[in-house]
Amino acid sequence: MASQEIEALVQQLARLPGLGPRSARRAVLHLMKKRETAFAPLLAALKTVSERLVTCGICGNVDTQDPCAICADPRREQRSLCVVEEVSDLWALDKSRLFPGKYHVLGGRLSALEGVRPQDLSIDALVSRVAAGGIDEVVLAMNATLEGQTTAHYLAERLESYPVRLTQLAHGLPVGGELDYLDEGTLAQALRARRPVG
Repeated sequence: MASQEIEALVQQLARLPGLGPRSARRAVLHLMKKRETAFAPLLAALKTVSERLVTCGICGNVDTQDPCAICADPRREQRSLCVVEEVSDLWALDKSRLFPGKYHVLGGRLSALEGVRPQDLSIDALVSRVAAGGIDEVVLAMNATLEGQTTAHYLAERLESYPVRLTQLAHGLPVGGELDYLDEGTLAQALRARRPVG
């Protein structure tokens, strides 16, 4: 049996998505075995991110700077905006390097069952960004779930009075699929085959 302190570390790691008790125990054993080369760098990285983590005031991404690296990058296409539900969706899309524009994170999706209403998401901030001008296309990259499609439909209604082209991801996104779990090929096909909303 491990000490209480080691068991507490295992329990904390087991709370992370994708790690159960067995995976957390293996991770802790690895860290203890490689104490000099693994523990100290991990602790330093956790401390740095914990102290510097901020939410981007423009798009809602999380980073260690505000505005985030994506919003601050002058090479990004300024006239295209991709709307996603969560930061994990933004990271999945941006990792593919297929979308050259900027992003907007809603912070969730509309859900009557979970009590998530439009005012609970950053929809007003999105409308303000579009209303300010300078955006030609808004890509609604919602997950292919009932709630995701409901959110996309609501956003299309809110943005229909602005002179922007509304598109959404299509072909390649399985119904019920989430962006964070899709491979780059599927994401590439979905971005290339985006179509007008409505």
